[in-house]
Formats: sequence, structure tokens, C-alpha cells
Amino acid sequence: MIRTLTYTVTEEEAGVSLLEWLRDKGCSRQVLAHLKNTKGLFKNGERPFAKEPVRSGDQIKLRLTEEAGSEGIVPVCLPFSVVYEDEDLLVIDKPAGLPVHPSINHYENTLANGVMWRCQQTGEPFPFRCINRLDAGTTGLLIIAKNMFSAAVLYSAMKKRKIKRTYLAVASGEIRKPGTVDLPIGRVSDSVIERCIDQEHGERAVTHYEPVAVCKVPGNGIYTMLRLQLETGRTHQIRVHMKAIGHPLAGDYLYAPEDCSADRPLLHSRSLAFTHPVTQEPMKLTAELPEDMKNYAEWKRREEDEI
Repeated sequence: MIRTLTYTVTEEEAGVSLLEWLRDKGCSRQVLAHLKNTKGLFKNGERPFAKEPVRSGDQIKLRLTEEAGSEGIVPVCLPFSVVYEDEDLLVIDKPAGLPVHPSINHYENTLANGVMWRCQQTGEPFPFRCINRLDAGTTGLLIIAKNMFSAAVLYSAMKKRKIKRTYLAVASGEIRKPGTVDLPIGRVSDSVIERCIDQEHGERAVTHYEPVAVCKVPGNGIYTMLRLQLETGRTHQIRVHMKAIGHPLAGDYLYAPEDCSADRPLLHSRSLAFTHPVTQEPMKLTAELPEDMKNYAEWKRREEDEI
């Protein structure tokens, strides 16, 4: 897949070196090395030197060439919904039960396998670069970068917390007021997967939540639908934080094994808000609530709240 990006240097950008200008645009070391090795960088139609200055009106062209997908990821036809797509992004509504990356126990049944199959069918191969992460049981929005430049910009935006992620979750018990959990998360010492609150060695994790609806499940008690926003992105962050405040997620086999009210942890990546890595346009995408959460019970919404 070849992606060509063309820019015109503005008066405000003029005067710096071409290398500095490229870095300001979001080019990572990997992108810069690729442009050098493939001779894919041009200024006013000619091959430039990295240290030469840019001037107002200069035409800068970046040609990114990636002719193969991810080696070792087998293309497999797997169902998923595409919420948005252009030359730089593929945003997917991931179904429940689909791991994102291949592993020893999941070699041919992951989202990466499905994306590689889709690339094969469209004739536009690109390496699998997933920007945000979701557990296998979590549904909702995932961003896939279709070229190394968009990946570099979005990885940086994620690191700088400029991608706003909103989730919906079903938590046990009644939660009446919004709140914030600011507790560090670390790995359970004898587990590869499980996480816990670890005040001594854990990494800072911050989750904001607010109730949007409540329900009563016969034989299981009261549950609350929460809207959550993450400041950080630790593994199992929402699941661990909800357990820590006494409201584990419905169906969470790892952190609330006694709760059999659902077949998976009821957690959904509802919306993503970010700046497009190339056009710089503001993006806000949403994914409908999955049927198992929508039909979990007869939800009673709080005033002016939408699920």
C-alpha cells in the first residue's frame, strides 16, 4: 500500500529545518528512517537535505510504501463491523469474544486475522497496528492505523492522553453519584493475566465514572449502567477499579467469579474522540450498545441520560 501525503509550508512554520518540520508534523524515527531508505521525501519535487530550512510555500511530499501485511498473522475471514474508514484509519466495532492480537491459544481467531483477510480481499496490504487495546470480552471501538505515519501520530496522541475514550459498563450494586477512582494498578505476583491494586509497585491509574441507569436482576440484585472515562490505560483498569470500590462488573469471571449474570464482563468501548492524524479534523465516533448489555435487564434511566 502506498500513501502519499502532500503539505504546503505556512508562514508560521517557515524558518525551521526540514527535519524539525517533519518532527512537528508527527514523523517518528521509524517514519523518518523509512523516508530516507525508500527515498520517499521530496521538497518542491526534489530530494532534499534534512537540515536545510523550509520556507513559506514550499511543497513537501511524503511517500510511504508498505507492500506487505504483518508476517505471521494468518488471514482468516472473521466478522466485525467497520464504523469509519479512509486512507489512514480503520475504526472497528469489535464483537465480544474476539481477541485483538494472536497468541499461543489464539492463533487464527483474532481481530488481527480478520483485518489481514480484509486487506487481502481489498488488495491494500498494511501491517496490523492497533492504537487502543480492548480485552477479548470487551466490545466496541478500536482504531487501526493503515500506515506508519498515522500510527506514529496516534500512538503519540494516546501517550499524551489526547484520545478521549468513553466506555459503558454494567456494575453490580447501586451507584447513585459520579466519582473518580485514582488507585495504582499492578500485576498479581503469581498470574500473567490478573491485575490488582498495588500501592507500592503499581502504576497510576485514574477512572472517572457516572451512573446513567439502574436495573434489578431477579436472583442477582441491583446493577448500575455506568459511563466511564479513562485518564490512563492500564490493563483491566475499569474491571480492577470497579472491584476496588465494591462494584465489580457483571459477568466478570476474573474479578467477580461468583457473578454468573452474564457470559462476559459487560464492558463496551462506546465512543472515541480524537484529531485525525493527517487532516487534523476533529473526529468523534460511537458504537451502538451490544444486545447483551441492552437486553441485560429493564433499564431505568436517570433523567436526561442516554445509554
